[in-house]
Amino acid sequence: MNFFYEAAVLLGVSIIAVPLFQRLGLGSILGYLAVGLLLGPSVLGFIAEPEEVLHFSEFGVVMLLFLIGLEMEPARLWGMRKHLFGLGILQLLACGMLLTPIGWALGLSWELAVLLGLILALSSTAFALQLLNEQHRLATPHGQTAFSILLFQDLAVIPLLALLPLFAGDLSGHGGAMWGDIGKAVGMVLAAIVFGRLVFPRVLALIARSGVHEVFTAAALFMVLTMALVMEWAGLSMALGAFLGGVMLADTAYRHELEANIEPFKGILLGLFFIAVGMSVDLALVFDNVWWVLGITLGLLAAKLIVITLVGVVARLPRQEIPRLATVIAQGGEFDFVLLSAAVGAGVFDQRIASLCIAAVTLSMALTPFLYRGGDRLALWMKESRPYDKDFGDETPSVLIAGLGRFGQMVARVLKLQGINFTALDPNIAQVEFIRRFGSRIYYADAARLDVLRSAGLPQAKMLVIAVDDEEAALTIARMVRSHYPQVKIFARARNRHHAWQLMELGVDTVVRETFASSMEMSVEVLKGLGYPGSNALEAVRTFRDFDNQLLASSYEHRHDLETLRKTEHEAIAEFQALFQQELKQRRVKEAGDAASPSGTTSTSVPEER
Repeated sequence: MNFFYEAAVLLGVSIIAVPLFQRLGLGSILGYLAVGLLLGPSVLGFIAEPEEVLHFSEFGVVMLLFLIGLEMEPARLWGMRKHLFGLGILQLLACGMLLTPIGWALGLSWELAVLLGLILALSSTAFALQLLNEQHRLATPHGQTAFSILLFQDLAVIPLLALLPLFAGDLSGHGGAMWGDIGKAVGMVLAAIVFGRLVFPRVLALIARSGVHEVFTAAALFMVLTMALVMEWAGLSMALGAFLGGVMLADTAYRHELEANIEPFKGILLGLFFIAVGMSVDLALVFDNVWWVLGITLGLLAAKLIVITLVGVVARLPRQEIPRLATVIAQGGEFDFVLLSAAVGAGVFDQRIASLCIAAVTLSMALTPFLYRGGDRLALWMKESRPYDKDFGDETPSVLIAGLGRFGQMVARVLKLQGINFTALDPNIAQVEFIRRFGSRIYYADAARLDVLRSAGLPQAKMLVIAVDDEEAALTIARMVRSHYPQVKIFARARNRHHAWQLMELGVDTVVRETFASSMEMSVEVLKGLGYPGSNALEAVRTFRDFDNQLLASSYEHRHDLETLRKTEHEAIAEFQALFQQELKQRRVKEAGDAASPSGTTSTSVPEER
């Protein structure tokens, strides 16, 4: 079949299936696998020889390992050393030990059963990080712990890949040859590192000075391929060479440009790799061994849930964080596909075992979103219950702050430096306990409750600052305070323009959009960087700030009429542009007059028209 025809069909089906799977919360990887399964020999038979696609798409795995290498800066690894190596090693070895019986049940020798257990101990970095990002939990304790474990697993893929050629032989009878191969591999790795550190960065520097962007990218790709081929020649994996190439460039000035240039190659080729893996699944074999697939899946999930729960205990995570950690990385990982496919190619496992394990890993990944939701519910049930503070002391400061996150903390610090007392309320107990160490009056309380506000001294306060993250909570607080304590001035943080209008509807005295001030400050620096004098940059940004605030107020009455709102904004922008041009013209006239005036005299500028 024509290559371009096959490529067009693969791309066409992928752009339909992958967004659909993303929308269903199953992730892009399962989408690619489904495409491969559908078009492969087991279903439609559109592509009869998936081995050819798999061989070509291995370049995607090479690119992925190169990008992982680029992230491995020594300073970053050293800062994460305890979680990265301590928890990572504990998770990998303990899960590998518990999963080794799966290999025995499949008829493998003890050496290969251990190898299979270690492969199945890996989790899906893509799946876990996607879930954590969607839930905005990557910075939480369980999110950071999961990231450390996943990062170690990515590192562990390298030695596992390197050992596959050794496992292809009889390990029990050729110990001398095995140690010889290991010595050869180690020597080649060291030689490649020395060459890469001393030579190739200088080559990249010369190419970068030429200013030819395409040649720079081509040189990076050449280095990756060369390292990969050298490692393959030494009996190791191509992915190991790519990883070493990335590590060698991790702390150079070219790292970020390389990431941006190679990311598209990695994304497309890695997607093709997963499609090829899906094509390789023998559905007939799976259906004939459905109980094996279900058994491997349940054994995989049970072993990981047990071990990762213990890891969470060892890491001393809050108890409500442990079920979230266990469920977010309990699945098999995308590197299982890489390692199992490579193991089949090296003759370590037969296709039947690989197909059964790939099917089980795929099923575990499909169950991950549902497992994580269950872990979240369990975490809420396990959450340490502590009653909200009720005693706020006798002092009643004139300012109350609802919410002491990043935004509220800035306000509180300014007040503290000016010697103005305040009381802050926040429903995050960890945040409260942390900030209390610095002597601030912060209480564990929900500001959306009227009785709490009353106990905190709102009736005597002059001002309430609403700085909570949640938009609905901010509206609830504003509505309640304006209704019961109309004399209190309300200053509120707005997430966006629409949220600002909602707060204005409730009679909030002053609304501040959370990113508006910082974006105006950035605009001043941008104009100064373009050569504007500091006073001109400040004046231009001040003019725009006043205009946008006026536009926010003037368009308030049309906020529910989209057509009128669009028309009003267009008219306002046109008026602003005319005003801006007029001010620019007046400034030029003034500057020309200043230049023409004798020394010591002052020219008269044209008065501004407002």
